[in-house]
Parts: sequence; structure tokens; C-alpha cells
Amino acid sequence: MSFETVENVLNINTDAIMTLAMASILLLIGYAIKNKVNFLAKYCIPAPVIGGFIFMFITFAGHTTGTFTFNFTNTFQDPFMLAFFTTVGLGASFSLLKKGGILLIVYWLCAGVVSIFQNIIGIAVGTAVGLEAPYALLSSAISMVGGHGAAGSYGSTFESLGYSAAMGVGAAAATFGLISGVLVGGPLGRRLIVKYDLKPEEHQANYDDIKSVNAAGKEPLSALDVIKNVVAIIVCMALGTMVSGWVSKLIGMSFPNYVGAMFVAVIVRNLNDTFHFYKFSFPLVDGIGDVMLNLYLALALMTLKLWELASLMGGVLLIVICQVVFIVTVSYFVIFRILGKSYDAAVMCSGLCGHGLGATPTAIVNMTAVTERYGMSSRAFMVVPIVGAFLVDIIYQPQTIAFIKFFVPAASNLVG
Repeated sequence: MSFETVENVLNINTDAIMTLAMASILLLIGYAIKNKVNFLAKYCIPAPVIGGFIFMFITFAGHTTGTFTFNFTNTFQDPFMLAFFTTVGLGASFSLLKKGGILLIVYWLCAGVVSIFQNIIGIAVGTAVGLEAPYALLSSAISMVGGHGAAGSYGSTFESLGYSAAMGVGAAAATFGLISGVLVGGPLGRRLIVKYDLKPEEHQANYDDIKSVNAAGKEPLSALDVIKNVVAIIVCMALGTMVSGWVSKLIGMSFPNYVGAMFVAVIVRNLNDTFHFYKFSFPLVDGIGDVMLNLYLALALMTLKLWELASLMGGVLLIVICQVVFIVTVSYFVIFRILGKSYDAAVMCSGLCGHGLGATPTAIVNMTAVTERYGMSSRAFMVVPIVGAFLVDIIYQPQTIAFIKFFVPAASNLVG
């Protein structure tokens, strides 16, 4: 960490290790506050959100007053996300995966249709208030489903067409979506569970308990066993990155590294179940994944620039508010029923709020906060990551490009 004053503003520069250390401390602070404030635990607000928000407001105060600013080196955020999805894949035995079945398809279609309505809402509200189409679309599925990455990519395209505020609007909308996603997902899942008195199906006799499929062995793991489990995670991450690169070239579009890692991990897990290459430990892998996920979100929220929301003025602000109201409403009244009005459906709706407004890790954190309080939902943890991480893009990307080509004709030769 280093300190320097530039134009009367104290610049606090943190290297990758210090940035990670700060996020780790904020995560523990988040847990401590959540354990002491019943309201936060009751409504399933994730601990990394609490700690991350505290620091986000500190950096906002420094920016607003012009007294200090933090310059982070956020090296570990993406590797942690990659490691988390790898552990998700390693936890997926075929006996559990096949339980996704029709529910996977139904949830995928629901998420895809939601992304279409997000664009419809953006264009409709934007037209009503006189907002130009590029800004309306940047406030819709591009930022809500695609997140900061898609907002930056499409924002750059629109800027090249003369829409000078596109990058700022996209970043602000994505930030607003991420923050909203982690705030509404847990409470929505809790409300559905409490209102309908739902219980996890794992407690029913006709359902294979995930704990029995992934049961820990009676003998404790040796140091070498632990090393083998960790090495398996790292190798899956590396191979998955390679696979994602190959798929990207094959399909001519970006294919997320963490999706490749997750699918490689699924293959490794099930091959190991058959041939017993090493002593797999689900509790160990699951614990590592939990740490990676929490640190990822703490890093993501800690380094968010809250002042970017200043770009959310007028019509743009109205659109993103409508997006949040829409996804909460449709999840609560429609998708919950389509998914079967079950405990799994309630947990999946909390996940939909996460990746429908922010990002797939946000969905997982929302579901984790709910299941920590009310019980495991293995179906939700099998279906939501696959849909949120990749499958929804099969619907979201083409229809978004179609909206752009129709409402922003000048962009036709730059997209798709």
C-alpha cells in the first residue's frame, strides 16, 4: 500500500494482496454485523454485501468530498469466480444433474423471456420519456443480464456512433442492477418460503439427499488427499479456460471461462466417481467454493464506484427502476408458479433476481443466503448457475442484437 497526494486528493494505492486483505476483513465485518442485526439475517442479506456496502459508502464519501480515493489492484476477483464455478461443477454428480431435467429447460425459457421483456420495457419507457434508443437499451437486458462486461462492450459500440454518454450510462445501469440484485433476491425468496410455508424437498423420503450423494467419508482426509482435491480444482480451472477459448472460436462469440471450467469439473467429478483417481471430498470442495464466492462478491462490491450512479438521470433512472420492479413482480407472481410453487422454485426466484439484474455469482450468493437459513435446494444450485452463466445468453444475445438493429439502424454493421 502506498500514499500520495495528487491535486490535494489523497490517493491510496493498494496492490493485489492488500486489496484481497481488505476484502477479507470486510467479509468478516459483514458476518459480524449480520449475526448481531436480526433484520439482516431475517431477510437473508448476504454477509459480503453488508461488508462491501460499508466500504462502498466510504469510497463514495472520499470521492464526494474530494479528500481521498482508493486505487485498487483487483487481480483476484476473476480467478475466485473461476474457482467457485469449478467447485460447483465438482459437486455435480450425474445422479444430481439428471434431477434438473425439465426444470432446467423451463427455468432457461423463463430467464430468456424475462430478458426480452426487459428490452421491451426499456424501449417503451424510453420512448415515452423521449430517451434515445441506445441509452434505453443500455438500461435494459444489456446491463441487467450482461452485467458490466456487456455494458462496456455495447457502450463502446454506441459511443463510436456518437452517443457520448453510452459508457457511463452502461456502467451506471450495471452497477444499479448489481446492487439491486443482491438487495431484493434474498428477501423475495424468504417471502415466498414464509408465505407458502415451504420446506426443502431433501427432507422428503422420495428425494435423494444431496448429502448422501456427496457424503463425507468415514476416514479423515490426509494432507495428500487435501492436496489432490485442491489440485483437481486448479487443473479443472486451467482446462476449462482452454475449452472456453476453443468454444469461443467455434461459435464466433465470447464463451465465459467459468462455464468451461464448470463443465470440465462435472466431467472430472463423474469420471472420478467411476475410476476413483483420488479421494474426492465434497465438504472440502464445497467449503473452498463458499470461500471463493464470498471473497469474489466482497471484492466486486468493495471496488464498485457508487458515484457512477450519477449517470442515472431522468429516463435512464426511471428505466432501471422499472427493471427492478418488473423482475421482482414477475418472479413473485408468475415464475414462482411456473416453476411449481415449491421450495426449489422460491430459491430459484431469488437466484433469478441475482442474474437477471446483476450477475450469476450474485444469484448464487442470494440462494446461499436463503438456503443457509431455510435448508438446501440442490436443484436450484444445479439449474441456476448453468442458465445464468451461459444458457440465457443463447436467447438474450440474439434478441438484444435484433432490438439494436431495429431501433438503432446505424449500429447494424457494428453488431451481429
